Amino acid sequence: MTLGTVLVTGGASGLGAAVARAVDDAGGRTVVLDRVPPDAPVEHVVADLADPAAADGAVRAAAERTGGLDAVVTCAGVDSCGRLEDVPAADWERVVQVNLLGTVRVVRAALPELLRSHGRVVTVASTLGLRAVSDATAYCASKFGVVGFTRAFAAETAGRVGVTLLVPGGMETPFFDGRDEQYKPPADAKLNRPADVARAVVFALEQPPGCEVRELVVTPSTESSWP
Repeated sequence: MTLGTVLVTGGASGLGAAVARAVDDAGGRTVVLDRVPPDAPVEHVVADLADPAAADGAVRAAAERTGGLDAVVTCAGVDSCGRLEDVPAADWERVVQVNLLGTVRVVRAALPELLRSHGRVVTVASTLGLRAVSDATAYCASKFGVVGFTRAFAAETAGRVGVTLLVPGGMETPFFDGRDEQYKPPADAKLNRPADVARAVVFALEQPPGCEVRELVVTPSTESSWP
């Protein structure tokens, strides 16, 4: 199946940038949605998904520029580590705004395009969307939410839109750079290359109509990204 035009949120860095490259390499057309412009010369729309009004306009602009959307991959994500009583409320809530509500807003805004094209959605959760750890209440809440949303959305759109839940483990990305040292992966942590995870995304996108990859769990052989 040809990939067509794929909207990638968070496509300026990390997994999103790797997915954008993989889609291009596979013959698709990428349009990136991120709060900063990508370094690569790729079609893009700048928007902050923490802004409730941003997603709809950004998705509409992306569709207008490219002539329509065939798939969406929601890689945009943030974190704010620490105990609940120590993380400022605004920082905690931004994690949910971007990771969960940003995912939902983009998918909702793109849904008319995806129904028209019988397209596909790949949402990006996390292994911390399946297991809970201390000092990560915001991230776990947001990613558990992505898991629940995606499973329900897949049931709701069965036969009309292909839906895949991606559950990645730790990856070699700038995602960990802004954390306090205690929350960074240890020096000997085994992390996956984003390019390898991106190939799994393309695999899901390339499935023929009627064949669904409902869930993909892609982790290092030893998961050690959380201290």
